[in-house]
Amino acid sequence: MKITDIEVMRLAMPFTSGRSSDRQKGSAEDAYNAASPELTRMETLLVRLTADNGLQGWGEGFGHLSNPVTFAALEGPVGRFFLGQTFADTPEGVGQLMDRAQRAFHAFGRSGPVQFALSALDIALWDLCAQAAGMPLWQLLGAPRREIGVYASLVSYGNDPAQVAAHAMRAYGQGFRSIKLHETEYRAIAAARDALPADARLMVDVNCPWTVEEACRQARTLNELELAWLEEPVWPPDDLAGLAAVKACGTPVAAGENAQGVEGFRQLFEAGAVSVAQPSVAKIGGISAALEVYRLAQQYRVKVVPHCFYYGAALMATAHLVATLPEDVALEVPYLQWPEPLYAELDFQPRLRLADTPGLGFRPAEDILRRYRIAHQTLSSEMTSC
Repeated sequence: MKITDIEVMRLAMPFTSGRSSDRQKGSAEDAYNAASPELTRMETLLVRLTADNGLQGWGEGFGHLSNPVTFAALEGPVGRFFLGQTFADTPEGVGQLMDRAQRAFHAFGRSGPVQFALSALDIALWDLCAQAAGMPLWQLLGAPRREIGVYASLVSYGNDPAQVAAHAMRAYGQGFRSIKLHETEYRAIAAARDALPADARLMVDVNCPWTVEEACRQARTLNELELAWLEEPVWPPDDLAGLAAVKACGTPVAAGENAQGVEGFRQLFEAGAVSVAQPSVAKIGGISAALEVYRLAQQYRVKVVPHCFYYGAALMATAHLVATLPEDVALEVPYLQWPEPLYAELDFQPRLRLADTPGLGFRPAEDILRRYRIAHQTLSSEMTSC
């Protein structure tokens, strides 16, 4: 199979989240955290590969409001490396091509825009591979199930206890029994725990705000709330000894979204730094790298629950990967309401049944792509652009 065209696009999709004000103080142009209360549109970056047999594969790379940098990598050196490449349409063929790409671009780091661009292309290659095999991706991956649980990942409600409790209960009322907050204050987290019935699992992602000492103090205070995990509690996020110290305080620690490639996870595991590993398919190097992390986690007996605050092809890729994991692992979805959903699966329910459609099953609406596209470039074998 030969790659003849690479289409790269940035989207900015409007959403609502039930906040008392969908636009709070500050400028959304300066909000780089996707859970920020200042955002009313969420960016994503999609790629569409076309092969010489007419098949098209979709991928998604990380970036949110820093997507222009990943976009530049894809329309520049990374995209041009893949354009015209021929690969065997098998998992082994995808692995061989990605190994060549990782070696070619290793000098640009194990994380950052180049790695995010490689992640998007890897996902698209797996989509092509599964389509060529006439199989849904979950089946090609050898997943034992096609129906998976879904957990609601809430945006930040500014540590407002009343709003946090109300929206946690809103998710619970829609059937979600696992709910993740993006709050940093005990009173807001406790408000959700107090409001939720006992059968609800509660997780908290604090996005790397604390020193190790502060994080240990917070973790000991949070112990009584019996969180399923406390996510990314320390700054800097790669302070392995610090993460291990927080983990020793009693509340399970989750991390890995910011790991420096597969080897970054090996270091996390060797340091005993995490209770839950969270590879992000749009950042780590795509499906190929995620599968390597899963194998490593099995060796070190660490639970994997993938990170996924996306709404495009990376969300669907993560869904297929979750199907390969134990039954109690659920798919993270951003708990947002989309006035114009990009595709049907964005109508989130507590359970998701993966389709029999060959490939990734990501089929975005072309009219919505056009409406919310803010940047677009096509590389082709003739090197024409639009």
